[in-house]
Amino acid sequence: MKQLLTEKPKVLRMVDVDQPKIEGPKDVLVKIKAAGICGSDVHIYHGTSPVATYPRVMGHEITGVVAEIGKAVTRVKPGDPVIVDQIVACGECYPCKIGRPNICCALKVRGVHIDGGYREYLCAGENAMHLLPEGLPFTEAVMIEPMSIAFQACSRAEITAGDTVFILGAGALGKSIIKAALLTGATLIAADVADRRLEEAKALGVNLVINSQKEDLPAKLKEYTTWGPTVSIDAAGFPASLPLLTDLTCNAGRIITMAFLEEPSPVQQFKITAKELDIRGSRLQNNRFEEVIAAYRAGKITIEGQVSHVFPFSKAIEAFERIDSGDPSIGKIALSYE
Repeated sequence: MKQLLTEKPKVLRMVDVDQPKIEGPKDVLVKIKAAGICGSDVHIYHGTSPVATYPRVMGHEITGVVAEIGKAVTRVKPGDPVIVDQIVACGECYPCKIGRPNICCALKVRGVHIDGGYREYLCAGENAMHLLPEGLPFTEAVMIEPMSIAFQACSRAEITAGDTVFILGAGALGKSIIKAALLTGATLIAADVADRRLEEAKALGVNLVINSQKEDLPAKLKEYTTWGPTVSIDAAGFPASLPLLTDLTCNAGRIITMAFLEEPSPVQQFKITAKELDIRGSRLQNNRFEEVIAAYRAGKITIEGQVSHVFPFSKAIEAFERIDSGDPSIGKIALSYE
């Protein structure tokens, strides 16, 4: 079978390897139908990921069809359309034992620490398989994975209908968070530097938007909220965003960080202590796939329409080159294995 190997940063090769085989009674062999290219995949490609190892087969937004199952598998059957969970946890460490395998002390993420979905077949345990909604195209269904990350962030924030949620950044991640946060009934405010993204945020249902490049962000938030948002979620992820949010967030508020920045952020402890702020990390997702799929089936969220370009898997290298070209039309790319 074919697989796209990242030998080292900026070096991609399409190579032939043996197809994986069922090894255990709970294993499932999946014929990959589509895989998304995420920002974290681009970081691995560029060599700027703080967690990836090389050589690596990237790809953690993985959809496909069950090709074969182990003799003890009951969750899926051959022919089922599935999305594959990206997390492999040990089940024995403290986070795993308290129900937080997404931050397992021995965490392995497909496409980051172990090989992922940029190949024609993948073998994983049945607990990683989630049935796709009927009729949802594989190239669109890859967006369930980033939506699960948004659901996780909102869960970590413990958003209620009485909260005012400020989302810094209205790009792909920000829009997924908006969709998830809207389900809570909270008031939403989004900020970005691009009017186009803010218009998209308004179309999704955000109550108020701020162009932080053209408007005074602290003044507008004071105008809209008096005391500041009760929840702030950083969907922009730059070094100054955390100190900015400690300034803007209301006393007793919660701040959610999601970026994997290695640069230090100059945060004043005084702000955190004096305002009794909760600063919480949110990583990956904690069993959110089924929650997202149920919300989609109930018509509460949309998944379709977020992929801007589809490349055949055979042209995956070209897809990464296109991302690096700076083409403004490129949003989300999905690789199709049809």
